[in-house]
Amino acid sequence: MADTVPDRIEKQIVLKAPRSRVWKALTDTREFNQWFHVNLAGEFRAGQRTTGPVTKPGYDHLTMEAWVERVEPETFFSFRWHPFAIERGVDYSKEPTTTVEFRLEEVPGGTRLTVTETGFQRLPAARRGPAHEANSGGWAVQLQNIERHVAEHPSPRA
Repeated sequence: MADTVPDRIEKQIVLKAPRSRVWKALTDTREFNQWFHVNLAGEFRAGQRTTGPVTKPGYDHLTMEAWVERVEPETFFSFRWHPFAIERGVDYSKEPTTTVEFRLEEVPGGTRLTVTETGFQRLPAARRGPAHEANSGGWAVQLQNIERHVAEHPSPRA
């Protein structure tokens, strides 16, 4: 029987903000930390790993780890991570990662942000469905979070 779990998630939102503002919210780790509810250290740089604790209540026992793949100013940002890695005491380091891509496009009224996560078919069979389902809902929430963030903080921080 073929696996029915899709290999990708794609979500879009049009943010009422200039592309430069959305880019800063995505790629300045201080801002990313606020809306994504993490506390990543350092900067997002292609080829670099960043890690830090999750700050969302109920998930604050977790550490987020991301490997930055590409940074193309104001258009494209991507990283790899272990999706839905939430079980206490489980070592996910040997599992394949998924790839998260953020694409920015100027549109009438603001900036279209498209988030795509791919690679779920590479995960162990028992984790594919739960990871896809959790992250699909999670990305919907995160798009609301960044929308609120850029609305509440219209000017990039220095």
